[in-house]
Amino acid sequence: MSGPSTYEPKTGFTRWLDKRLPIIRLGYDSFVAYPTPRNLNYWWTFGAMLSLCLAVQIITGIVLAMHYIPHVDEAFASVQRFKRDVSFGWLIQPIHAVGASMFFLAVYIHMFRGLYYGSYKAPREVLWILGCIIYLLMVVTGFLGYTLPWGQMSFWGATVITNILGAVPLVGESIQVWIRGGGAIDQPTLNRFFSLHYLLPFVIAGVVVLHIWALHESGQNNPTGVDVKSKADTVPFSPHATMKDLFATSLFLILFGVFVFYMPDALGHADNYIPANALQTPPEIVPEWYLLPFYAILRAVDFNVGPIDSKLGGVIAMFASIAVLFVLPWLDTSRVRSMRYRPIARQFFLIFVVVCIALGWCGGQNPGRLIVPATYNATLNWVQGGEVVEQPVQSAGEAGWDEAAAEAEEAMRAQGMTLVATTRTGASVGTVRGVRGGAPQSASVSAPSSDGLEEAITEAKEEHAAAAPYYMVERNIPGTFTVTNLSQVLTAYYFLFFLIILPLLGLRETPGRVPETIAKPVTTQTEGA
Repeated sequence: MSGPSTYEPKTGFTRWLDKRLPIIRLGYDSFVAYPTPRNLNYWWTFGAMLSLCLAVQIITGIVLAMHYIPHVDEAFASVQRFKRDVSFGWLIQPIHAVGASMFFLAVYIHMFRGLYYGSYKAPREVLWILGCIIYLLMVVTGFLGYTLPWGQMSFWGATVITNILGAVPLVGESIQVWIRGGGAIDQPTLNRFFSLHYLLPFVIAGVVVLHIWALHESGQNNPTGVDVKSKADTVPFSPHATMKDLFATSLFLILFGVFVFYMPDALGHADNYIPANALQTPPEIVPEWYLLPFYAILRAVDFNVGPIDSKLGGVIAMFASIAVLFVLPWLDTSRVRSMRYRPIARQFFLIFVVVCIALGWCGGQNPGRLIVPATYNATLNWVQGGEVVEQPVQSAGEAGWDEAAAEAEEAMRAQGMTLVATTRTGASVGTVRGVRGGAPQSASVSAPSSDGLEEAITEAKEEHAAAAPYYMVERNIPGTFTVTNLSQVLTAYYFLFFLIILPLLGLRETPGRVPETIAKPVTTQTEGA
């Protein structure tokens, strides 16, 4: 896209170097004279922020690796010692930890921008796929880094994720053992995770180079989605784009600094300041915030689908949520790139953004938490002053248990007993209980949750224990809408957006008028600028 090079060496040294290694020419053509669309807005500045974040993560990561001890008995202490005893460790470690969150924040905005303006469409399919590869590598690197402090959340997060891999048919168990280095999370696991976490940022840097190369080959997209047609449509990269990048990056660094200096631990989890303990499971196991949407998708599948059990189904859904991004250029059938000129698609896209944020919220909540408040009720029945009678029940086989239990209960009722119920203790054996004599009594309890209801039932039993050695409990469980149910709805929309909505809208939606050239100001379409 950039055309012939306009670089002219000014000194003898630069002329000598240009003939042997034209690296200055490459930099000049890529970041000074490179023609960029004149209508780029501030959503295009996040690429510069991402480059800065990658450099910061690599530099601070190298310094941290000089002091980190990848041993299950020393890892936690080495991180704390670095923060307290190493010069500027109090600054370097938070920069690295907060930098991971800032990296993902910028990349999510970068990806949403690409979705809105159609930057994945031809001829930029390879550019988009390379970006998806970078994101996938970031996810893996972020997860591996989360395990290295070897706190409670690090250890149990690694346990949960590696257990997930074991759900893959045929090869899952072998992959799980290979990644762990054994049957459980231990020293070999930490060694592997540390080595890969150190290596992958350099792989990311390599793919970023390919990403920039593909960008320069296909040319930058722009808010209108119209290809550059003449020199009037472009301006030199410097100073037009560089000054805009510097301004936006300065604001980004202010946000970065606020977290580093005032809230360094706000984006982490408190349990990770407790040393890893394989014998004590945290009340809630959650990943870092930037992986919560995928964790919510994983937990949303709590049902079996034919031969696919819920565990494998969750794994498939989680990986499919990333895999669908790779084929997006061929799913969207619209000939118009930018959603600025696609009003219906724009509305669905805004819903999609809200869905992704809501999935992140769901991933950080207890899956059984109620979205809509409900009251759980139960009625306790007992006979005051009665005598509990207990008799064994046995059937000829497992298939005949129901019939034998019904006959035993009917026999007790025929003897005038009340509160008759059967408890099964084996395949064909059990116990039938009933109460003879006494005065029937009842009590009602209620609570806002199922766990609270069980606690209320236990308290009621303890209160009437002297008068009622035997209870029957009738539970009234209301219809509920939990975090898991919400996650299922949101997950369904996530996949519908890519697999159904975008393909159908591309065929059916009538887009607005797209300008013939980006050199002309767009006065009637301002949304999304």
